[in-house]
Amino acid sequence: MNRIVSSAFALTALLSIAPYAAAEAPPHRELTAVPFTAVKLDDGFWAPRITTNRDASLPHNFEWCESTGRISNFAKAGGLMDGKFEGIYFNDSDVYKVLEGAAYSLADRRDPELEKTVDEVIAKIAAAQQPNGYLNSYYTLVEPDKKWTNLAVRHELYCAGHMFEAAVAYYRATGKRTLLDVAIKKADLIDSIFGPDKRHDVPGHEEIELALVKLAELTGEDRYFKLAQFFIDVRGDQSQRPKIYGAYCQDHVPVRQQSEIVGHAVRAMYLYAGVADIAGYTGDQALVDAME
Repeated sequence: MNRIVSSAFALTALLSIAPYAAAEAPPHRELTAVPFTAVKLDDGFWAPRITTNRDASLPHNFEWCESTGRISNFAKAGGLMDGKFEGIYFNDSDVYKVLEGAAYSLADRRDPELEKTVDEVIAKIAAAQQPNGYLNSYYTLVEPDKKWTNLAVRHELYCAGHMFEAAVAYYRATGKRTLLDVAIKKADLIDSIFGPDKRHDVPGHEEIELALVKLAELTGEDRYFKLAQFFIDVRGDQSQRPKIYGAYCQDHVPVRQQSEIVGHAVRAMYLYAGVADIAGYTGDQALVDAME
């Protein structure tokens, strides 16, 4: 039988730093996630799989990210080594996903070797960040003069979102903030470029929306929450963005007018998860109706 141990104190502490506490949620928001740091599984089904993940899957994934150039791309972009970019333009995101997975594992059980590996990778990521906060190894190494010029295809905001999620998870798991500081600096840059009174555009591949909510929850910075709202509000809205990216990107009509799931399945799930987060905090009935 599963034994799940949760900490009400940890949940209270989490919500105390968030500007969107459960007490302020609209009446229809009936569920609040228990922080992953407050859950332990000690059973015959999940516990062995968590061990396999820690001992086999994560080391394999780090090795694969290294052998395919995904990790060294950051070192190259940061001037730590010479060489050309390897792989496809969204390769940064795979490293961030592995780091997030490692954070969940470390929250379950601290592992000095795994933590050392993660910190070494984070150091390379931090080295690749430019003074203004920009961080994307593909554009730094391949198309440095074309940043933010192909949001429909090139996944810049998508990669940023995965980095935000990894940073939040690693901070929650370990208290270390090197990657979180990198994420905050990148989020501030994005917020300086996009917004209601700034550039109106959206990522072709969603993900940053839900990630900005997570970053807002951790930092208490309302700007990140409002930026997530903005990306949802202008999606598919030709009155605000004459050039939209079409149904494949769920960018064919405004989100509040969408009545069926279309296009790329992964993009859709990221978008609608972010929409649910926004609706859960704001009580925006039009978003709730669209999700229903």
